Amino acid sequence: MTATATPAQNPESAAPALPAAGSSFYTAMRLLPKERREAMYAVYAFCRAVDDVADDGGSRAVRQAELDRWRADIDALYAGRPAPRVRDLVEPVRRFGLKREDFQAVIDGMAMDAVEDIVAPDAETLDLYCDRVASAVGRLSVRIFGMPEADGIRLAWHQGRALQLTNILRDIDEDAERGRLYLPREKLQAIGLTEPTPVQAISHPRIGEVCISLAREAEEHYEATWEIIRRSPRKATKAARLMAAAYHLYLKAVVDRGWAMPRARVKPGKLALLGVVLRHGLI
Repeated sequence: MTATATPAQNPESAAPALPAAGSSFYTAMRLLPKERREAMYAVYAFCRAVDDVADDGGSRAVRQAELDRWRADIDALYAGRPAPRVRDLVEPVRRFGLKREDFQAVIDGMAMDAVEDIVAPDAETLDLYCDRVASAVGRLSVRIFGMPEADGIRLAWHQGRALQLTNILRDIDEDAERGRLYLPREKLQAIGLTEPTPVQAISHPRIGEVCISLAREAEEHYEATWEIIRRSPRKATKAARLMAAAYHLYLKAVVDRGWAMPRARVKPGKLALLGVVLRHGLI
């Protein structure tokens, strides 16, 4: 379950699968100049493809084998022998200095979901997961955006965690249906849950305490994200600003909804999202 999770695509296709029109990602990427936008679409297509393997790629053995093939394709890309399905990454890697270890980290994050369903990871494991599936994508992105190196890496670190924790809180019911529970073990133990199933955990009468605590951590990452954005060049942070503002609407929506069962799926209103676009996308 990543910030780029979307419907399945053909992983053998060499053409990038574009994000859905109307999504916050699509809107943010439309703000970029053509060469940067196309580079982000190529990275996005890669992330979608490996995410689809982790979520819907068949048996665990099949998923592991396919992720290993993706690892080999990334290695071959950097060795100058790109397979058809990664050829759209050749120019972004060359032009923007994208790092092989960040692509491999994304695959490693997907493998964490593919090897076994994540259920109540400890805080360190959850942070590693967030780094791989979200902040590694951020490290690729900030290079494409043109961020200064040091602040770009810091932005990816905080914003990736902010977005991923928001996803986790938004999707707890859907993840439980898949047999997954990303809420950290230590926070669950604090309300008396030691080895819960995902359904047991999200149905617990005190689960709101866990979610509110995690939401506070997400808020801290959003605050750090905005601190970096405010001191950075506006042109290089336009897409990051829009993404941070849009995802924060989701966090606010789930917190305002609360955690009592049954929980309705939340989505910020169109006017609120339009306000984000007008505020951050046009300046």
